[in-house]
Amino acid sequence: MHDTGMPNPSWNRAASWRRILLIVLVILPTIAAARTMAALLPFRGGTAMEFLLVAVFAVLFAWISVGFWTASMGFFLLLGKNNRFSVSRACEHMDWSIADRTARTAVLIPIYNEDVKRVMAGLRTVFTSLGKTGSSDLFDVFLLSDTTDPDIWVEEEEAWRRFCREENASGRVFYRRRSSNSRRKSGNVADFCRRWGKNYRYMIVFDADSIMAGTTLVRMVQCMEARPDIGILQTPPAGVNRETLIARAQQFANHVYGPMFAAGLHFWQLGDAQYWGHNAIIRTEPFMKYCQVPRLPGKGPLAGDILSHDFVEAALMRRAGYGVWLAYDLGGSWEETPPTLLDELKRDRRWCQGNLQHMRLLFTRGFFPTHRALFLNGILSYGSALLWLAFLLLSSAQAVAEVFFEPVYFPGTKTLFPQWPVWHPHWALTLLGSTAVLLFLPKLFSMVLILLRDPSARAFGGRTNLVSGILLEVGLSTLLAPVRMIFHSLFVTATLLGKSVGWGSQSRDDRGTSWSEALSAHWWGTLFGAAWGGLVYLANPSFFPWISPIVVSLVLSAPLSVFTSRASLGRAFRNSGLLLIPEEVELPAELADLEENLRRPEPYTPFPFSRKQGFLRAVVDPLVHALHTSLLLRYKKKAPARENAMEGLVEKAIAKGPGSLTQREKIELLKDPRRLAELHRRVWELEDRDAAALWGLVVLPPAGDRNSPFLAGRKECPYDVS
Repeated sequence: MHDTGMPNPSWNRAASWRRILLIVLVILPTIAAARTMAALLPFRGGTAMEFLLVAVFAVLFAWISVGFWTASMGFFLLLGKNNRFSVSRACEHMDWSIADRTARTAVLIPIYNEDVKRVMAGLRTVFTSLGKTGSSDLFDVFLLSDTTDPDIWVEEEEAWRRFCREENASGRVFYRRRSSNSRRKSGNVADFCRRWGKNYRYMIVFDADSIMAGTTLVRMVQCMEARPDIGILQTPPAGVNRETLIARAQQFANHVYGPMFAAGLHFWQLGDAQYWGHNAIIRTEPFMKYCQVPRLPGKGPLAGDILSHDFVEAALMRRAGYGVWLAYDLGGSWEETPPTLLDELKRDRRWCQGNLQHMRLLFTRGFFPTHRALFLNGILSYGSALLWLAFLLLSSAQAVAEVFFEPVYFPGTKTLFPQWPVWHPHWALTLLGSTAVLLFLPKLFSMVLILLRDPSARAFGGRTNLVSGILLEVGLSTLLAPVRMIFHSLFVTATLLGKSVGWGSQSRDDRGTSWSEALSAHWWGTLFGAAWGGLVYLANPSFFPWISPIVVSLVLSAPLSVFTSRASLGRAFRNSGLLLIPEEVELPAELADLEENLRRPEPYTPFPFSRKQGFLRAVVDPLVHALHTSLLLRYKKKAPARENAMEGLVEKAIAKGPGSLTQREKIELLKDPRRLAELHRRVWELEDRDAAALWGLVVLPPAGDRNSPFLAGRKECPYDVS
């Protein structure tokens, strides 16, 4: 373990007592609830099915209890407004200057086939905000590309160069695209560390959609300077900028409940917190030395590169002796949530596999107990869905069994009296009520905190709209919970059975879900729900009302997926004052700048094709071609067979045009400066106007008018390149 100069930090004792308290608060009520559950069953948990039912219930009750006590402690922490362990307290009265001028920070923006305009708008916003602090000269920005789309690759290069020219940012904003995107985002950050990490004391990791205020970036550096024992400082990013109904509900929940849960996490975790992979600052030297994420041996989805690498990096940093803290009271940190249910599930599929990989790390030597518990918590965040499904199916099976199997009043042991089944309705209501309290009381706590802070609840559109928004969010979450449950159960089962997941780019717009997409994704869930409900209704109609909410949700999963993805519906709720968030009531300067930057017009180009046709531009446009080739590594001669293959690609492109090339072939040409230069020259020398038209150098006249002159120049370069 590394000696940070604070071998026995003051928060250790407090953390130990707090975690003992949490264990007591979870275990004792869980035992009582499990005993009550067993007493409600016909044989008081005496049969194998009843025992399994009680066991699953106990695990789930403990799981939701952890969330309840986390919210409760967050409520009391925010209510008291006095937290001696808050990391940001030491810096709250500082100005926006960084005392040590050698404390340089790199802002890393890993990108993978992203919307280039959105990425550059976010970069411009953060760069401008940093400039207002007066400490921007201590920050450099790195666009770290793993893009595999040839058009987006060229668009990224052009957008970066244009940004540097317009903002006078050359030497402060850098672009690098990896030739091999191994190990995904963690490999991308590791590649930065190998190349440039020694030049920076800190690095702040973004997602492609992250936005952070310049003051927040400076404050994070100040906190790290004041606390040399901290290795990672995580901010709680708030969701913004989404218009679809489901995303608006998630944004609203994030703002209403998020601060309380973040404070609660801080209360229990202190210096053993989690790292969420973005919107966090990292001490570069120990990260490079101690936080190399291992590749898990073996085959299958639980082996290989760890997808949820951030939790592992936090555990490794803590094992090295550095603290990992959550700056729950630090604002100015934003992200964008998935716009549709299908996009959310697509992301969850990847996270599910990554979290399940942590099963292989639970007993790794040197990890702290808290991080083992966080690994288990991450596993249960998806595994609990399978447990909920098992619990509901076992309950349904028990109800059906009561109809088809004659009850046994005299068990195998000798007895003088029969064992009559006894129904205790008040016990059942108590159990149901206690579970509902654990799930819904934290929402009331959040509302109380907001009203105590501002009795008018102006930031959420007023008290009436706040209450209505909470009720709407609860209703929508209740409707979607069974759909998420069966998908998460499928993800867990598929992963454990050996089915791996690919690495796709994330959707970051409000395009919505079509009916065909919804039916393709949800048809099996609809049939499953209908069969489940139909069987229970026919066998035991009195039990059907208990599972009807789940059945209705599954049967209507496709329409729910479609309508919750509608931006028009989300805007209608916004216009009526529902599901508002503070950033929509009073727009922060950074988000206002982001909107303005997204509306910036594209610069003029003399060519008749879109800037999104990156490969075409790299071949035809002399300036884009020169920029792209200047960023490539020096040409190395290939094997004769490879050289012949590349020559064949050039001939194919000339003969049939760019549309004949596959994505992979375009990438190969873009990686070869010699062949790309040859293709560029030969395209400009084309004499046949039909062939030239394929490359955008000629606009052909309408059919039947083939003798008309060219409508665009062919041989004359539109730029003065003398």
